[in-house]
Amino acid sequence: QVHVAESGGGLVQAGESMRLSCVASGRTLSTIVMDWFRQAPGKEHEFVAGINWSRNSTYYTHSTKRRFTISGDVAKNMVYLQMNSLEPEDTAVYYCTARVGSDRYWGQGTQVTVSS
Repeated sequence: QVHVAESGGGLVQAGESMRLSCVASGRTLSTIVMDWFRQAPGKEHEFVAGINWSRNSTYYTHSTKRRFTISGDVAKNMVYLQMNSLEPEDTAVYYCTARVGSDRYWGQGTQVTVSS
C-alpha cells in the first residue's frame, strides 16, 4: 500500500509558473513509478508526466513536454511537477499517482486554474 498526497495548486494567470508537490509514503520512491495525471471538467484523466528512478527515465505527453518538468527527491520521498508558461487549457485537477507493478495509487488531487 502506498499513500500519496499532492499540494501546490491554485489560481495563476496565463504565462505564469506553478510547482506541484507530491509526497509518497509506504514505499521508497526508488522502487515505484510516480506519475502525474490531470482531469479537466468533462474530460477523461490525461497522463502528464512520469518518472522511473530504476530506469533513470522521465516521460511526458506531447502537449506538456516543452513546458513541464517532473523531478523528485528520493531521500524525501517527494516528487515535483514544475509547470511553466501555463495556458488556460492546463486548467484541471492534477493527480499524483504511485505505480507498483499493476497497482496504481492515487492522491486526492489538487486544483490548478489558469486564467486568461
